[in-house]
Amino acid sequence: MRKFFHRVLLVVNLLFALALLISYLAVHISPENFSPPAFFGLAYPYLLFINIILAIIWAVMLRYEALISVLVIAVGFTHLSNYIRIVKQNENREGTFKVMSYNLMLLRNFENQNASSETKIIEFLKRQQPDIICLQEFYVNGDPGQKDTSIRNALGGKYYSHMKVIRSSKNRYFGIVTYSKFPITGRGEIIHPRSSSLTIFTDILIRNDTFRIFNNHLQSFRLKRMESSFFEEMASQQYDREALGEIKDLSISLRRAFIRRAQQAEVVKGQISRSQHPVIVAGDFNDTPVSYSYRKIRDGLNDAFVSSGYGAGFTYKGNYPANRIDYILYDNSLESKYFEIIKVKFSDHYPIVAYFKKRVRKEAS
Repeated sequence: MRKFFHRVLLVVNLLFALALLISYLAVHISPENFSPPAFFGLAYPYLLFINIILAIIWAVMLRYEALISVLVIAVGFTHLSNYIRIVKQNENREGTFKVMSYNLMLLRNFENQNASSETKIIEFLKRQQPDIICLQEFYVNGDPGQKDTSIRNALGGKYYSHMKVIRSSKNRYFGIVTYSKFPITGRGEIIHPRSSSLTIFTDILIRNDTFRIFNNHLQSFRLKRMESSFFEEMASQQYDREALGEIKDLSISLRRAFIRRAQQAEVVKGQISRSQHPVIVAGDFNDTPVSYSYRKIRDGLNDAFVSSGYGAGFTYKGNYPANRIDYILYDNSLESKYFEIIKVKFSDHYPIVAYFKKRVRKEAS
């Protein structure tokens, strides 16, 4: 019986170790060319957790098979460091400026509590007083210009703004907006074809230097219609043809979203590369650190969470499994002195904050 248990456990371990290895390919292979690794990359933190548990089980039994998961985890250790930071950074924020990114979940308008949610969010932003605020899934019912003015007034009238919205129905709009306490000297936008996703870039004069701030909301999975019944049936383990059909629809939606995000990431990266100013890239990428989109955009940039964060980096906690999909990236002209994920529940995303300071370049002797 013990031998049978060991064999079953070994087979399970090999399968999950292989799945974890496949997830590592997600950052290197565009979903346009081959999409399966992207699915495994999305599940990376959970595949990692299972492999850790399996390694512990083998270790408790004093079996060498513990090395299977240990070695596979070691191969992808850099991915682990993009999710969890165990060294607490110095919290000295003197001389820094504060950047926040926050997906507002359309101010929860569809839950018929938008008034209270919007008020709470504005009060929260006013207490936080970021120097630059990048908001995604911004919702407007009425005139966007008037809404922009009313929010700036509610925040104390200290902000300049750059807003881009798309009409969803009569007098209803959604989009993204960047607020800045520093003067805005230029504006631009990227309209992603066949998608409601948006990217805007804003040139901001911070003290004596101009920075280009990219505010992104990349392609979402758009699963709202099927998520309720699908996850309910998963939980109850009641499978039938309809459920299997929904699983197929789910995989198609996921694949389509992976491909579109990869395309959008390449376009955004092109704009970043052409920027004449130092850049900060923020927003909801709707993809994890073990993804082609994240790697593409981050190439040559630093991740504020990796540089100065602490603990687990999960930024999303909604109907789907928790994950890290919101980011603040920056180039080498800056230093990230402190990074924070603020655990407030006004949305299905947590707001993230980074404190930046201009990097002092050492003179050549």
